[in-house]
Formats: sequence, C-alpha cells, structure tokens
Amino acid sequence: MKYYAIIVAGGSGNRMQTETPKQFLLLKNLPVLMHTIKAFAQSDTQPKILLVLNKDQQGYWRRLCEEFNFRIPHEVIDGGTERFYSVKNAIDSIDDDSFVSIHDAVRPLVSKELIDNCFKRAEAIGNVIAAVQSSDSVRMLRDEKSSALRRDEIYLVQTPQTFSLKILKAAYQQDFANHFTDDASVVESLNEEINIIEGERNNIKITYPIDLELAELLLKK
Repeated sequence: MKYYAIIVAGGSGNRMQTETPKQFLLLKNLPVLMHTIKAFAQSDTQPKILLVLNKDQQGYWRRLCEEFNFRIPHEVIDGGTERFYSVKNAIDSIDDDSFVSIHDAVRPLVSKELIDNCFKRAEAIGNVIAAVQSSDSVRMLRDEKSSALRRDEIYLVQTPQTFSLKILKAAYQQDFANHFTDDASVVESLNEEINIIEGERNNIKITYPIDLELAELLLKK
C-alpha cells in the first residue's frame, strides 16, 4: 500500500495582522510550513508529500528552501481559489491505490505518532479524522436564542484527516458547496460515516499572533 500526505498551504496573513502568509512566518527560526513537512517526513509511514501552494507563492517558497537549506523531498501542486479546489488538484495528481492524509500547513506541532496512527486506523476502517473532545462548555446560538450543548458530545476537529484514495476521488467529483469546511464534510456528503481518532491538544492551528507565541512555548518543552 502507498501513502500520500497533502499539505494544504493556501492561507493568507490577514488574521495574523501581517502581510506574510502565516505558513511562512518563523517558528523557532524555521518557517512554520517546514516544521509541518518535517513531521510527515519523520513519520514511520513515510508518505509522499504533496504541498499545495498558490502559484504566486511558489517562487517565494523556493527561495525559502534555498535560504534554509531545506531538502526534504516534496512535490508542489498549484492551489485553487478555495481549499476544496486545492485539495482536489492534489488528489487528481494521485493514481496509486493508496491512503491519503490531508493536513493544514499551519498545524506544525503534529506528532509523528498521530500521523502514523491516522494512517494505520484509516487503513483498517476506511477513514479517520483527528479531533479532541471539548473541555469548555458549549452553547449554540440560533435565531438570537442560545441553548446549551452536551460538551461530552462535542469534538473539535483537527487534521490530519486520512482517507482511502477511492473515497476521496469519489467525494471530490462533487461540485463545491459552502458547507464543505474540511475534507470530512466533503466525504460525509456521500453518506460515508466519518470515524474520529483522538487528536492532540498541542496540535494547534496557527491563526492568530498568540498561536505563534504558544507554539514557540510548546516547542521549548
């Protein structure tokens, strides 16, 4: 069986209050994206790494690879106007019977253990997504009325999200819809049951400036 990792790096720096896209910001003297790719390269599964990047960022990425002497093998795939199209472009480039792990470029602290567990479980049951149970009380606001939800039934979804290529190929034949917020939601629309694997509290997404500060602290541990 073959394995692939699709690293989706289409984000901008808007919420980081910086002109530099967040995947290129420095984290412990290395761009965030390089930490993410290293995690997959160090995993036991050794997937082929596909980096999905907007065309206008690819030259900058090549310069960063030269500057930081970054030599981990990876293939760059053109990004799309939406995350859906970015992932689809990567999926369309794969022909092998395989399992594919899709991961946010800005989750650089993912462990190799979680990566390998996701591949292992997906191979056994068809798909898995990493998620952590909510530790906060949760309320839903609808029509200006709020109601409490059972937090033991609420999971906060992370990546990796890992699927058989067969499932992904079928799911990404659909037309894009606004409710496709992640790969699980795309696959689920085919009436596929989505399986959850325990994620990691440290597997944070770099979205706001404080997230970068927290990641620096976690890397010092």
